[in-house]
Amino acid sequence: MMLMRTDPFRELDRLAQQMLGPTARPSAMPMDAYRSGDDFLVHFDLPGIDPETIELDVERNVLNVRAERTSPAPEDADLIVAERPTGTFTRQLFLGDTLDTERIDASYEAGVLTLRIPVAEQAKPRRIQITGGDSRKQISS
Repeated sequence: MMLMRTDPFRELDRLAQQMLGPTARPSAMPMDAYRSGDDFLVHFDLPGIDPETIELDVERNVLNVRAERTSPAPEDADLIVAERPTGTFTRQLFLGDTLDTERIDASYEAGVLTLRIPVAEQAKPRRIQITGGDSRKQISS
């Protein structure tokens, strides 16, 4: 398994958003994750995020993503509508042992943070050569 999906706060965030509206804690960043060839890719939607605020760290196969978005309005502005969540966004992923967490590549473009994590060499399928002796046996009479 490439990714163990456990996010205990995701459902709590969703319920808080329903009950309290957009003033509740921002929901977790939406993501897509898939394997393509020898790479595992994860895309996080982070529109309007300053790339300088994005923090990534991996410890014991746990990947932590943190990003911050501030309001573009000045502090003394009279807000008419404020639907875009601001604040700190976090996400934690539990990565399987089949991924090479030492070689994660990260890029941020058009509001999407993309992580490319190579599949570990020991986890790649490999063809096993079958060798055998001479299957013809000498029959002595």
